[in-house]
Amino acid sequence: MQAREALSVTAEGTRFDTVLEGRRSYEIGLAAGIPDAFPHLRHLVFSRTLTETPAAAVELVADYPVATVRELKQQPGKDIWLLGGAELAGSLYGEIDVLTLKVAPLTIGTGIPLFSDRAAFDPRTWTLARHTVPDSGAMFLSYERTGG
Repeated sequence: MQAREALSVTAEGTRFDTVLEGRRSYEIGLAAGIPDAFPHLRHLVFSRTLTETPAAAVELVADYPVATVRELKQQPGKDIWLLGGAELAGSLYGEIDVLTLKVAPLTIGTGIPLFSDRAAFDPRTWTLARHTVPDSGAMFLSYERTGG
């Protein structure tokens, strides 16, 4: 809950109105019995293999992610949240305007890269726009793209 509060995604109309998720990230929630972790947001799951979801409000998208995101950016509304998935993040690397990172006081020894190899070598610069440090000691750092 602290993470959702720090990112302002706990209620309608705060910061985001749309969340994008890759199939593998979405399936983690499904395995935990959560078919729609974001009922207060428009929830798009990118997958070429899923044909249905147990949550009627979750939209499955088989189209190319960049085209979909460019179309979403043209529509009125709030920000779009790209929720995990190195494959999806790698596909959308050039479309990311704000990068919010969570640095937690926990190490696990292995993990998923921020961007898959779908992101071509394309250096970008970012400027720290805001940060939040809850009592847990985690840090939420939001950077805005300034170059590239």
